[in-house]
Amino acid sequence: MNTGLKITAFAAAVAATFGTAYGVGKGVDPVTSEKKPASEHGEHGVEKGEGAREGEPAGHAEAVPGGLQISERGYTLDLETSRIDAEKREELRFAVVKDGTGKNVTAYEREHGKELHLIVASRDLTTYRHLHPVRAADGTWSTPVELPEAGGYRVFADFKPGGAEEGLTLGADLAVAGKYGPKALPETNTKASVDGYEVSLKGELKPGKSAEVTLNVEKNGRPVTDLQPYLGSYGHLVALRSGDLAYLHVHPTGEPGDGRTKPGPGVSFAATAPSEGAYRLFLDFKHEGVVRTAAFTVRVGSAGGGGESGHAH
Repeated sequence: MNTGLKITAFAAAVAATFGTAYGVGKGVDPVTSEKKPASEHGEHGVEKGEGAREGEPAGHAEAVPGGLQISERGYTLDLETSRIDAEKREELRFAVVKDGTGKNVTAYEREHGKELHLIVASRDLTTYRHLHPVRAADGTWSTPVELPEAGGYRVFADFKPGGAEEGLTLGADLAVAGKYGPKALPETNTKASVDGYEVSLKGELKPGKSAEVTLNVEKNGRPVTDLQPYLGSYGHLVALRSGDLAYLHVHPTGEPGDGRTKPGPGVSFAATAPSEGAYRLFLDFKHEGVVRTAAFTVRVGSAGGGGESGHAH
């Protein structure tokens, strides 16, 4: 794990209202200020540090929040399964296609223990899944999934193609059939309960500034000091921005075995919120062999932020 935070940024426009996290159990990964929309000729911003558009000097490219584009930097997410039924275990199939060749990508760089991370989230942020699909020899990925409620969902594929210098996250829409009723975004919270665990959030996200947030895990009122590594760290944090489902993948400030990072109770992350607004944070952590997810709603802006004030830096 890197010692800072790598924010994979993306932008696209889909207005939605996000709500309570489906809770806990089977897990799933902050975002940048609104930028000018992509032109009709396909020009779109790239991540900071990845270079500029053709013809532009380095350092002038616009940052784009992640997962809101189905195609980016020469790759396209081909979601073969575009519709499933609610409360039914079905197979989700997709591939990453190299533009210009039409061929499925079959070579990936492993990041955080996996070639590709797949996140599924409902547009009202009531359901969240971090899945681990299996790749066939032809580059087709598949994984079983069961989603509890009908509605619109977003599928995020977070990966780094073989030989590429930077990873990227592509997103595609998934429709889940059934009776649907949208929910409101949950109230801001600094504490979340899941399966007898209490997770508290300390720190305050600020737009355009790096800050540290720490999530402390307790069980039955006692600090958990023996968290188990999950995807190469003691915690895996995902943030989604309310309103457009922009996706941020945050990483801890340390990793198991580095001689300074303890296995709990606190897991710290460096994070930069790209814009003001409401965000939904999902922390995956592993203890006693089970991965659980704690969810938080934070608001970033002049009137407030995420977690307890006075802890950000």
